[in-house]
Amino acid sequence: MRVEVELPELSANMTEGSLVGWLKAPGDPVRPGDLLCEIETDKSTIELEAEVEGVLVEIRVPAGSEDVAVGTTLCIIEAEGAPAVSQPEASPAAVPTPEPEAKPVAAPSSPPPAAPGEAPAAATPLARRVAAQAGVDLDGLAGTGPGGRILKADVEDARTGATVVRLPTATSPPEVEYESVPHTRMRRVIAERLSAAKSEMPHFYLRIECDVSDLLALRADLNARAPTGEAHYKISVNDIVVKAVASALRRVPAANAAWGDDAVQRFTSVHVAVAVATDGGLVTPVVRDADRKGLREISQEIRELAERARAGRLAPVDYQSGTFSVSNLGMYGIESVFPILNPPQSGILGVGAVAERPVVREGRVEVGHVMTCTLSADHRAVDGAVGAEFLAAVRELLEDPLTLAL
Repeated sequence: MRVEVELPELSANMTEGSLVGWLKAPGDPVRPGDLLCEIETDKSTIELEAEVEGVLVEIRVPAGSEDVAVGTTLCIIEAEGAPAVSQPEASPAAVPTPEPEAKPVAAPSSPPPAAPGEAPAAATPLARRVAAQAGVDLDGLAGTGPGGRILKADVEDARTGATVVRLPTATSPPEVEYESVPHTRMRRVIAERLSAAKSEMPHFYLRIECDVSDLLALRADLNARAPTGEAHYKISVNDIVVKAVASALRRVPAANAAWGDDAVQRFTSVHVAVAVATDGGLVTPVVRDADRKGLREISQEIRELAERARAGRLAPVDYQSGTFSVSNLGMYGIESVFPILNPPQSGILGVGAVAERPVVREGRVEVGHVMTCTLSADHRAVDGAVGAEFLAAVRELLEDPLTLAL
């Protein structure tokens, strides 16, 4: 029995992806769970698994192919026990007019083995094949793909020299030089989503300052009490912010919402998306039911999600269904940030750095540790009064952190 392996919808609203490389070649046996190929989506690179046992008899989409539509047949597997198939059958979606039979696509040539003690350069199979044909050494070549992966364009640039475009200036003879960096699929999707969010969602901003002196003292005490070994933990300021945001959303459920065509959707669960910077762009993995989790569990989950995000190994479930977002740039010394909303969510909290500032306590001016929090909200779903109530709850929790359970 012939089994056609199609490109599945690996994330919500996914319509196409890029086939980074094949992990099996025609003639290779496959079993359920075997990795067939790597697919790059707008969020990460996902390894597609086989679901049947048999032999891979044909590759329909070669490695390095971009803009492959969901539902496209990627390869053909001859299921175990059926006679081998030498020619592909007509696709059910084919037009009735005769078409020439498709020929099996040759498997990409294997890269030359690395020298003893050396790791092979990370490159797509298409880039390796072009490099082999052009005599380009991949070692030491900088890649512009996800995670620094070497792409075909990188090899072509290395063969012809650096790609430098010069634009004449309007007022003087000197030329302006720049290097063209190709867009990745992730960068294109980020640009499209942020442009749509900023143009279609009426943003408004509320800013508040929080005295987090007690928070820092509690954090230091909790980390000092952390056990050694596998049970060790290290709570960060961001972990506490995520917990405070989740608890504030439970107190002010009207802020945990999204705009719909027919109604405002008020979420009954609190799933906080946490912005993580990666080489390919910003991703927002989700801490689910964050209001029901302790600081230790939240800290461990954020750390694991961030590691997988930077490695490009997030699964679709890791970044879907968030109800609110947190974007913290305090580690870069930024005092305040006015973030763009993450559709369809109606709220995102921008968190700045903790700075020493004068504060008034019981009529006395003292040195305190102040952190600025800025709420960006969709005015269609969240009113200004609701946003103010939510921010007040966040400040109360951050300034009295003992109310947040470990």
